[in-house]
Amino acid sequence: MEGEKGTVCVTGGTGFIASWLIKKLLEEGYSVHTTVRADPEQSRDISFLTNLPGAAEKLKIFSADLSDPDSFDAAIEGCKGVFHVATPIDFENKETEEVVSQRAISGALGILKACLKSKNNVKRVVYTSSASAVVFNNNDVESEMMDESLWTDVDYVREKLQPHVRSYMISKTLTEKAVLEFAAEHGLDLVSVIPSFVVGPFICPKFPGSVRATLALVLGDEYSHLLNTSMVHVDDLARAHIFLLEYPDAKGRYNCSSDTISLQKMAEILSAKYPEFPIPTSE
Repeated sequence: MEGEKGTVCVTGGTGFIASWLIKKLLEEGYSVHTTVRADPEQSRDISFLTNLPGAAEKLKIFSADLSDPDSFDAAIEGCKGVFHVATPIDFENKETEEVVSQRAISGALGILKACLKSKNNVKRVVYTSSASAVVFNNNDVESEMMDESLWTDVDYVREKLQPHVRSYMISKTLTEKAVLEFAAEHGLDLVSVIPSFVVGPFICPKFPGSVRATLALVLGDEYSHLLNTSMVHVDDLARAHIFLLEYPDAKGRYNCSSDTISLQKMAEILSAKYPEFPIPTSE
């Protein structure tokens, strides 16, 4: 049975943001197609998706992979909107930056081509970018508000950042530019949402990297990246995605970041909430 609001596709359904977005879409009355990587041995547990309220009637799961852009055609067919959330991540530095970026770009463009081919005419694509595509540049704007006109300087990232993180930042920057350019050239209605650190609860079995990164003070991990952290709750981010799908006047890029917190303030909040943990102090 099709949901009362129609059918939409969410790529990368097993991820932190995508799985929470699926949950919210089902609650809002949408039918959802989502994609997961092929699992020939059926060893992956995706019950966290199939057991969602409404999933039995309104959720269909398709196999697809960014390495095979044509594999998304079936999932997108019949959908009025597409949320492209899936992204390749290689923080272990097993692949070169060029390989990661090429797979992200070709996969994203393949998904957009499938949208153009869809007989049901996809009305809008919402692409999930990252603050990594905005904040890393050599401009002295750290103390200023960063808006949607700013782009990460890829050459600056290559020069200044470690290999294990720069491939993600570069691939997100180049992929967002590529999808915006492709959509403009082919008359495809596409908007991008740009979240900062995404925090909050999760239903996926894997501990989300952004949640782990912001809990470094609790977990005893290295925390220099938290000196001044912008963040957004996953529930607000999911609602922002749905709003951008539904609001016809939305165009271009949209930063999505509701709070910025200092390391000292974060330590104070966590110490008060979790006194059983040895949270570092400013001293």
